[in-house]
Amino acid sequence: MKILSINTGLVQPLTQNPDAGGKQVMSAIHKHAVSSLNNPQIKRIGYSGVEGDQQANLEVHGGQDKAVYAYPQEHYPLWEELLTRAGKFNGKLQMGNFGENLTVEGFDEKNVFVGDRWRVGSLLMEIVRFREPCFKFNIKMGWSGAAKAMIQSGSTGWYLRVLEAGEAKAGDAVQVIPGERQLTILVQSTAFYSKTDQKDLWS
Repeated sequence: MKILSINTGLVQPLTQNPDAGGKQVMSAIHKHAVSSLNNPQIKRIGYSGVEGDQQANLEVHGGQDKAVYAYPQEHYPLWEELLTRAGKFNGKLQMGNFGENLTVEGFDEKNVFVGDRWRVGSLLMEIVRFREPCFKFNIKMGWSGAAKAMIQSGSTGWYLRVLEAGEAKAGDAVQVIPGERQLTILVQSTAFYSKTDQKDLWS
């Protein structure tokens, strides 16, 4: 269980249906690797997130309870299949593609619990909640069904708060310090969406 990539992005325009003159919204969902296994640069991660990263809307992303967003590399093949089937992609996705700050290996929503803590070097973080994809995710992926697919498949990733600021790099092992372990990210997200009329997500 380790970090494969640390990713950051700046707020920039995101255009909906650019070929049709669609409207622009601001977003920092376009992330790129600033620390990778091939170039494991040390990065500072503080209480507001990864140094150099930005968020356009702090009510939805960012803030202390959503300082860092983690996403499993294990989900990437699923997305490559879904996007190819939808005629939106044919190839390999780059780490950071889902707007995540940490691309991780060895985790998924079924075995990540709210309240678990992650020790990575001098950094200590705590799992808070699942990611709720919005219309900006659809624009980023170039597919109107992307947010629904993320919800329906349970491949949401999760947010962490920073308890002790520190430094990390790609390749660092993640030490899991178990919490009460009563609620997984998958159960949390499933319970949330079962209350919001989201049962026809593939339609």
